[in-house]
Amino acid sequence: MQDYHEFMDEVLVDERAIEKRVAELGAQISRDYQGEELLVVCLLRGGITFTADLCRCLTIPHTLDCMALSSYGVGRYASSGNVRVNLDLHTNIEGLNVLLVEDIVDSGRTLAQVLEMLRTRHPKNLKACVLLDKKYRREVPVEVDYVGFDVPDKYVFGYGIDIDEHYRHLRFIASADLSRYHKPT
Repeated sequence: MQDYHEFMDEVLVDERAIEKRVAELGAQISRDYQGEELLVVCLLRGGITFTADLCRCLTIPHTLDCMALSSYGVGRYASSGNVRVNLDLHTNIEGLNVLLVEDIVDSGRTLAQVLEMLRTRHPKNLKACVLLDKKYRREVPVEVDYVGFDVPDKYVFGYGIDIDEHYRHLRFIASADLSRYHKPT
């Protein structure tokens, strides 16, 4: 595995800023659902680190479920937004307060499709929380209720977000210069 320092462009969000913002989001969500119970739905795998930290910051009763999706497009890191569910929820969400937690939204295609799919299951309400938002890449309008950070149109990694399944363990979000990155063999 290549040392990330060889291709890292810059740290966009450091560990301390992430901790602070996740705590703020947890407090805001707890206020918004005061007196209610919440089902937190993690989109695997990128959202797992963010979801775990967010759940620790919630002060309201909540349960957790996960979904795993595939979304493929043309090009090395492209996403078509054509979603295939690899792991579906175990929980029947009808009548529940549901918070969908995602690592990053850029084109909006994947998130929009997942939200539409979950709406057909008739939750009491459905909101989306994303760690990173690339608003400039939006191709499909999608409402995001809770946003950690707006980030520039750069390839990012760290804090759960991978490059070829590596570097999720980093405690910060960095941008990558992909011209200096070598795919593991």
